[in-house]
Formats: sequence, C-alpha cells, structure tokens
Amino acid sequence: MNIIPAIDIIEGKCVRLTKGDYHRKKIYAEDPVEVARMFEDHGISHLHVVDLDGARSQHIVNIDVLSKISQATRLIVDFGGGVKSDGDIRSAFNAGASRITGGSIAVRDPEIFGQWLNHYGPEKIILGADVKGRQIAISGWMETSEHDVSSLISFYREKSVKFVICTDIERDGVLKGPSINLYKELMEEFPNINLIASGGVGSMKDVEELADIGVWGVIIGKAIYEGRIQMNELKKFMD
Repeated sequence: MNIIPAIDIIEGKCVRLTKGDYHRKKIYAEDPVEVARMFEDHGISHLHVVDLDGARSQHIVNIDVLSKISQATRLIVDFGGGVKSDGDIRSAFNAGASRITGGSIAVRDPEIFGQWLNHYGPEKIILGADVKGRQIAISGWMETSEHDVSSLISFYREKSVKFVICTDIERDGVLKGPSINLYKELMEEFPNINLIASGGVGSMKDVEELADIGVWGVIIGKAIYEGRIQMNELKKFMD
C-alpha cells in the first residue's frame, strides 16, 4: 500500500480543513516546500497536493507552490484543485506534477476529462470521486451532484480510468476512521481500479485496516500534522 501524505494549500500555506469547510481551517506550516522535504526525508515517495484556492475558483491558483515542491524534491506528486481546462492541465504538468486529479471537471465536463484520459493516458489522470453519503461532491465540496460514486466510476472505467481517489467528506479531518465498508464495496465492484482511500484516518490502526483490505494507497493529512501518526511508524509500508 502506498502512503500518500497530503499538502492542502490556501494562500500559499499548508492547511487542513474539517469536512471540507473553508471556515474550519487550520494552518500547519507557512512553507509547504519544507513540509514536502520532510516527507521525502522520511522515505515517502508519493505526495498529494491540493490547491484549495483553485478548487473553489475557475482555475489553478497556487501553481508556484507545485513548481517549488517539484523542483525541491523527487516526490511523485499528484495535483488537484482548479484543474478545469486544457491550459490548466498543461500548466500543472509543466510545473512538475506526475499525475493530475480531476473531480469537478469529471462531473461537469466528461468530454474534456475523457480527452485527458485518452491524451495523457490512464497512468497520468486520477478520477477524484469525493462523496457525501454516496453522492459525488464538486466545486471544493460546496455542491453535491446527482451522481452516485459507483455510477461515476463505472462511467470512467469504460474510458480506461485506472486511479480513483475516494474521499468521504463527512470523515475528512475528523480523525474518526475511514469508510472501510465503502472501500470494500468499491473494490469488489471495480477490482481493476487502483483505489486511493482518503478521509478519516486517525491512527495506525486505521492505516493497517486499509492495508488489510488491499487499497492501492491511502492519503493521510491531519493525523500526521496532529501527531496521531508518527512518520517512523509508516516505514513498514515503504519497504
């Protein structure tokens, strides 16, 4: 299982939200690049970077942070938030992103997201399937669409999507455990998908339970920043 720490960015700073609420923001570091270096120094190879300013706007906002992280580390960075046009995705890849996560764009404009999958390939494009209940949420999680998570994944599985990040928004940032049953169901329904679990991880027990069910990766944010999980505890998943 791949351990994927999260760096969420607002106004160039490393922050975490609670349940996606922009009014419940906590700043953890002024310099996301130093945080990324710390992760790399502990043996991390993958990083999840989200431009939260971009997620609720019509374009990428914190492209400079992505560029600095990519230049300062060798991390495999997946980047999301505000990637809403061909220009945005080119800018993100040019700034050093290894993969791009598309959530709102996959719902609002399936034609362009499908074109990205075809043009860049399924190794480079991640479907962001973030849920409230089982409904897909978009626009920085401020809107709920009519799409069920299974129907969205099924639609893009037909278009060869390989990676899916599924965040349970109601669990995100509250440290009370991930949606194990939801992930089990999705893995049974889509056995060929590389599922990345996100939201709710609060302890090593949660990490181990996700490893036991066989998810491809787990995104961890607040549990690391709050000291609930120590970086050296994660080393056994990096060997």
